[in-house]
Amino acid sequence: MAQHYISITGLRLKRWWHGPLFWRYALPSMMQARQSHGNISAEARKIDGIHHTLTVWTSRKAMLDFVHSGTHKKAIAGFGRIATGKTYGYLADRPPSWEDLPVIYAEKGRDYSPR
Repeated sequence: MAQHYISITGLRLKRWWHGPLFWRYALPSMMQARQSHGNISAEARKIDGIHHTLTVWTSRKAMLDFVHSGTHKKAIAGFGRIATGKTYGYLADRPPSWEDLPVIYAEKGRDYSPR
């Protein structure tokens, strides 16, 4: 089975009123991810107040090309004002289940700080 790059992210809004700004960037960013070269799948769910994404890529490079372009790049610029979060990426044959994702996120996620 082929190895894919799995990316898990989680964002917690600092205040409830940051919701509209979050969604202003989250929805177009998800569309961008799904249309990006190298994307195999992109899903999102809110679990225990954390907005999670689970994306699967052909390579880490494909994921980074997406992260640093388009709407997602703009979203990163405003991230620190509205949310806190963690990311975790790794190579695997298949993505984790949504049931396992919160545990992986809690144990292995590292604080995200945009540059």
